Amino acid sequence: MLEEKSPLIREPKRLLLEMAQRLNVDDALKLIVDHLAASPAVALVRIWLIRPGAGCETCPLRRECPDQTRCLHLAASAGTSSVDAQCDLTRTDGAFRRFPIGVRKVGRIAATGEALEVGNLSGRPDWLVHPDWAQAEGIRGFGGQPLVHRGQVLGVLAVFSRTTINQEDLEWLRTITNHAAASIANASAWEEIETLRRRLEMENDYLQEEVRSRNAFGDMVGNSAALRKVAEQIELVAPTDSTILVTGESGTGKELVAREIHRHSARRDRPLIKVNCAAIPRELYDSEFFGHTKGSFTGALRDRVGRFELADGGTLFLDEIGEIPLDLQSKLLRVLQEGELERVGEEQTRRVDVRIIAATNRDLKAESEAKRFRGDLYYRLSVFPIELPPLRQRKEDIPLLAEHILSQHARKLGREMPRLTKANVHDLERYDWPGNIREFQHVLERAMITSKAGRLRFQLDPTATPSHRSASRPPGAMRPSDGDDVMTVGQMRELEAANIRRALMRTHGKVSGVGGAAELLGMKPTTLASRIKSLGIDVRR
Repeated sequence: MLEEKSPLIREPKRLLLEMAQRLNVDDALKLIVDHLAASPAVALVRIWLIRPGAGCETCPLRRECPDQTRCLHLAASAGTSSVDAQCDLTRTDGAFRRFPIGVRKVGRIAATGEALEVGNLSGRPDWLVHPDWAQAEGIRGFGGQPLVHRGQVLGVLAVFSRTTINQEDLEWLRTITNHAAASIANASAWEEIETLRRRLEMENDYLQEEVRSRNAFGDMVGNSAALRKVAEQIELVAPTDSTILVTGESGTGKELVAREIHRHSARRDRPLIKVNCAAIPRELYDSEFFGHTKGSFTGALRDRVGRFELADGGTLFLDEIGEIPLDLQSKLLRVLQEGELERVGEEQTRRVDVRIIAATNRDLKAESEAKRFRGDLYYRLSVFPIELPPLRQRKEDIPLLAEHILSQHARKLGREMPRLTKANVHDLERYDWPGNIREFQHVLERAMITSKAGRLRFQLDPTATPSHRSASRPPGAMRPSDGDDVMTVGQMRELEAANIRRALMRTHGKVSGVGGAAELLGMKPTTLASRIKSLGIDVRR
């Protein structure tokens, strides 16, 4: 039996000083309950915080809950049992993990903002849910204090004591509760500031990358009927929030279209976040898209905001959407349909408002029919499809596009604008441009670097020109369809595989970097690596 004069709170001033130094809510809560529970006079200390309703389906008090939008969540607990040494009183997932606001004594403290202080529990009070537990543990006093900061109730602090609680103890408990509320509010504000700071840093990284890649394909330059059709589609769909699927061969400028749509939308003041789905390792898809909490998996050293949250209020551009593994597509579909996500390692459901623009050079309809892509996800993405024509189908744009890109390179290299002759234009128009505008830009940049006396010489692959295409095809390679013939998906994959093998042979197996197969094909190295893997091509051969 504890003596009546045994102090309820040990070293209260030290607790107040340490609380002021905590900048993390969980750290502050743990400090408070652990310090108070360290006294032999204290049997149990618990802190509930008011948070959005969650876990209502399994909540024992669901029937008593008048409003499932908010409730008290058990956030911290500590204590020692005098009758059961194995009893873990630090758990926060027990029967009282939730309290409806206004229900039971703890709920009423939160609803009214008034404390419940019982210095001496005589008999068996009817408001105790488990009076047998209180009697077995020798509970003599109870202090329930509202955590109030600037007039707003944040939660409830409850202390079950094995001694009667005198007036001095109650005064210290009130003081500690007031400081605890301020500490929790300050830590919450600090965490929010840190989250916003990290988000701004990430947005800044994206924006810097955006500046670096702003002119990756020049601007939408040209006056062909095909390009005008694309511009009209952008003008129609940009003001809406409809999901858009941009299709076209690699290098046609799908990312540029996404930027133009975002720039002309009502979301233009929020970020455009870009994700290359082909470059994300399979095991990191959930973390990249939805974020994770600290410690949720090995290597998760801090909380991380996912791409969807980062794009909240703005636009998310999902490049190479066809590369997302089939079994992971259902999670993406849920976010697109419900606008809700959960970070890895966190039960809290977060709502996001994101406009989706997806891009692919695959035939997703054929892929869905072949069960390699979810049909429901395909139809969810293709609300408004935009198909970009390859450069060979709008060669009338080549002179204007070449002038525009050459002027950009001239400024970047600090040189005079070279003269684009009719012979130059003829050479550019004769070429089929399998890498499209990306290859077009690279060829012009090389020509600028190697030009002498302002004369441009283009290094073009003769096997890609109409006059040399048939003679350069290796034996056994698939022939392009003529007239009205239609190739199957398998034939198109075989044709693509043969083309990649030729590029790898020419570069002696080098995939990325200067002179690599990716540069030759006019593709991103990550995209080429994904193609090599999906087509089963052995680079070593």
